[in-house]
Amino acid sequence: MQIITTKKGLQATVAACKQINKTIGLVPTMGALHDGHASLVKRCVAENDVCFVSVFVNPTQFNNKEDLAKYPRNLEKDAQFLCDLGADFVFAPTPEEMYSEEEMNTTFSFDFAGLDQVMEGKMRPGHFNGVVQVVSRLFYLVQPNRAYFGEKDFQQLAIIHHMVERSSLKDTFDNLRIIGCPIVREASGLALSSRNERLSEDEKKTAINISRILKESLTWPRTSVKEVEQRVVDEINQVPGLEVEYYSIVDGTTLQETDTFDNAVGCVTVYCGPVRLIDNIKY
Repeated sequence: MQIITTKKGLQATVAACKQINKTIGLVPTMGALHDGHASLVKRCVAENDVCFVSVFVNPTQFNNKEDLAKYPRNLEKDAQFLCDLGADFVFAPTPEEMYSEEEMNTTFSFDFAGLDQVMEGKMRPGHFNGVVQVVSRLFYLVQPNRAYFGEKDFQQLAIIHHMVERSSLKDTFDNLRIIGCPIVREASGLALSSRNERLSEDEKKTAINISRILKESLTWPRTSVKEVEQRVVDEINQVPGLEVEYYSIVDGTTLQETDTFDNAVGCVTVYCGPVRLIDNIKY
């Protein structure tokens, strides 16, 4: 496995793969890799001739600089993890290599068709501008046939689908398939996340209640969407150490509010102590 740190080196490697008609798969990550990432990489390796994985903590998608500073980083550990999984190339640039100074200090502009006005977009202004900025750049550089994303970040996945299939960029990425992969959970039910590294053992036991309550909500009487939403919030908030930021049951395609459980997805963000965790469930 080869680690590439420059855009020029990446493009040369991609060109060599394209020249011999290799299919290319890409798994964009911010490092701190876990078994959730492993599921994406394994599928990428199985479905493509060449597997590229990016390891880049993207500063433009953090609206909280303290959160950016605390994000776990260990490239040596991540590289060994990816090598064991059969990845062929790791792209691990610095922010200065990825962006010009002007790009770092200018908000990336994109028409989200309203997908960024709810949930994570509402709570983290500018977050998805940074996501689209880095992902579109990776797509330009790697020119993948397939790109793999986890369904835990449900809103992000919907926005990436929009970018590739319905936005003004769709002609640029007309040969690219976006592959959404199921949430990977610990045996306890806790959704795997790089942020879990910041949880103490006691906090992990507390955080288990998020997925437990979401799963239980599937069995509750569906009197109305709003009543189920409120009950989920109330039950999570009753657990000492947990505080819901939002719980929204939305249309699984448009991400807008819905009054039906058809094609509905419940998306939650919960603080467990100081750590912000997300999860979702399909109704």
